[in-house]
Amino acid sequence: MVRSNDEVAALLAEYADLISITGGEAYRARVYEKAARAIGGHHADVATLDVKGLREIPGVGKSIAEKVTEYFRSGSVSAVEELRARIPAGVRRLTAIPTLGPKKAHALYEELGISSVDELVDAVHAEKLRDLKGFGPRTEEKILRGVGLLRSAGDRVLLDVAMELAEDLVGRLSEVPGCRRCAYAGSLRRVRETIGDIDVLVAARRSAPLMRAFTELPYVTEVVAQGTAKTSIRTDRGLAVDLRVVSPDAWGAALQYFTGSKAHNIRTRELAVRQGFKLSEYGLFDAESGEKIVSETEEEVYARLGLPWIPPTLREDRGEIEAGLGGDLPELLQEADLRGDLHTHTDLTDGLAPLENMVAAAAERGYAYYAVTDHAPNLSMQRMTDERMLAQREQVRKLDGAYGRRGGRGGMRLLHGTELNIDPDGEVDWPPEFLAGFDLCVASVHSHFDQTREQLTRRIVRACENPFVNIIGHPTARIIGRRPGIDADLDEVFAACARTGTALEINSHPDRLDLRDEDILRARRHGVRFAVDSDAHSVVHLSHVRYGVGTAQRGWLTRNDVINTWPEARLRRFLRKGRKERTRRGTDAHP
Repeated sequence: MVRSNDEVAALLAEYADLISITGGEAYRARVYEKAARAIGGHHADVATLDVKGLREIPGVGKSIAEKVTEYFRSGSVSAVEELRARIPAGVRRLTAIPTLGPKKAHALYEELGISSVDELVDAVHAEKLRDLKGFGPRTEEKILRGVGLLRSAGDRVLLDVAMELAEDLVGRLSEVPGCRRCAYAGSLRRVRETIGDIDVLVAARRSAPLMRAFTELPYVTEVVAQGTAKTSIRTDRGLAVDLRVVSPDAWGAALQYFTGSKAHNIRTRELAVRQGFKLSEYGLFDAESGEKIVSETEEEVYARLGLPWIPPTLREDRGEIEAGLGGDLPELLQEADLRGDLHTHTDLTDGLAPLENMVAAAAERGYAYYAVTDHAPNLSMQRMTDERMLAQREQVRKLDGAYGRRGGRGGMRLLHGTELNIDPDGEVDWPPEFLAGFDLCVASVHSHFDQTREQLTRRIVRACENPFVNIIGHPTARIIGRRPGIDADLDEVFAACARTGTALEINSHPDRLDLRDEDILRARRHGVRFAVDSDAHSVVHLSHVRYGVGTAQRGWLTRNDVINTWPEARLRRFLRKGRKERTRRGTDAHP
């Protein structure tokens, strides 16, 4: 079920957009945007807080707190409903188009009466936008690309949204009498980055009690179809969910079949046919006699095909069948393998929680080490200065070892780092003498996304060659459904990372998941090392590493491929060695 905090955050973010669309004060819109972020990242359930408790959340004043309590009391907020009534729903839909903000949406509506995505596309093709201030051929190109990105997403949702709902469904259905086993399947079990619908599987002798409980869940808005073997519903978030009830003795075959992917299932069925079997969701059968051979567990099904159990994250027909037959399946990275997090933020820049809170929460996760990497000064909106960063370093040093750790004596070790900005020419924020004081540096592209392919490639390669850059953060800078990845020659970037000893980040935030699984597979062939990081901006974001781990698994990564699974001593050698070797190479090359 969706967190109350996320519901409120979405409502306040929409209100901020409505303020902008209707020509309200920019400052007021920013206040609501900030409050939305703060509530979304707050650790406590805001539905349990009164006005006083809500006002203790940074960025939440009296007026916003009262709107939140009004929402939980009545199910709506009158101020939001009032602005919604003034603007057609289609205009609000325009703001979902990447690169098209509320101000431009307002201008399109006021000047041209455009109130839908289709009308906007027609207007672009008719070149009607070019007479508007702030619009032109380049803007038209960006709008069409944004519309394409929006439409390609369709009704798909981000991984975390689907996961939260699926885990709630599985928990509730598991408590229904007669439920033997329950699990989600499909693309969600394979940890795809976006999910179209959710498949839930139950093993039980009688389906009626489970189907009834399923349709009576509080977030069900429509029962699309109902039967004894399958029932389909739609939830209040628009997500479609299919529930299938199977016999307990068919559990393994059904789970294998409904997990997919389609391409993987075709390969396993072909393998079955070659061995004189027939494989379906009901079991593995002898092709001639029709006798059922195995079906109760996935392990049994795969074993009778001559395969080890194949992790769901690998089931994409990318060589997993051949690797299984040859005994070469990797021992995939697990979340428990992570010894620390190397990219996180505090309220010193755009994070939502103080340093002490973030460190304490990391220690509760059992980490052996933890890095604080607030933004550097070239991201000017963060108002970073040398003095502020050095003051934080003193705080970090005082907290170092003060919290418990997993698998060792003493407290969790803290690393003081920063997230640098890779400027258009490949330079980063601080000079070498200042960078030398950090334990590690993450460097990321935050602007100038539309440079040429050659410029973007050289820009990142130069950052890799910087002796103080240890990790390239969210390497393609994509935001799923809102901004495509930059057009760089990734193979050249991967080669540079391998050559310079620079790790590539797998950013675990659900709207990034950057690198993508396909890119990880390519980078791994170059010999690149990786860091699976949360990029947490609040305490609750620390748990996002589960999605990064799933993405890393889809890229066939093992524990040894990921630097933040290593013992602290090995990690620090990696960080120091990179600087030392690259500095020496630079000296040799420039006598």
